[in-house]
Amino acid sequence: VKALIITQVGGVGLLAGTLIAFANTDSLQVSALLSQGADISPNSLSLIAFSFLIAAAAKSAQFPFHTWLPDAMEAPTPVSALIHAATMVNAGVYLLVRFYPAFASVPGWKTAVMLVGLLSALTAAWMACTSTDLKRTLAYSTVSQLGYMVYAIGVGGVMATQFHLLSHAIFKALLFLSAGAIIHSVG
Repeated sequence: VKALIITQVGGVGLLAGTLIAFANTDSLQVSALLSQGADISPNSLSLIAFSFLIAAAAKSAQFPFHTWLPDAMEAPTPVSALIHAATMVNAGVYLLVRFYPAFASVPGWKTAVMLVGLLSALTAAWMACTSTDLKRTLAYSTVSQLGYMVYAIGVGGVMATQFHLLSHAIFKALLFLSAGAIIHSVG
């Protein structure tokens, strides 16, 4: 329930940003926002950019929305591996990368992205060190890794973020499946 509520906050942010973008471009196409970004008023573009940042932070379990991901660890291990390594949490990072060309010029947006990523990476790493549950520790590790990616977007490392996103999907899926085997073998 917690995951559903928090990720729906991200959905509201995405909806708000999309509606503002539609009002300014008369299109729901990503390419329209990217090509017409310079023609949109600075205030509207700022609202779109920060609405999308809220959406990305909630979907990718970034600070201050980072609490839902470790609590979602009650799912069976293969489900956890799929959610954390391949699909849901990567959506927010991809959203920021996809719209980076349109939002890079928005005042304060890159700084906000860097702060969200930095706070997420440090907070989750500290929580992982104090966790006593193996799957919860891996979930905090996921939040921290995503924080690195979000921070990299803020500093302009879009290609580095995409590479880390791919490698993270591979190693985190294997870590979750290994954790499931360990948990099953030790009871």
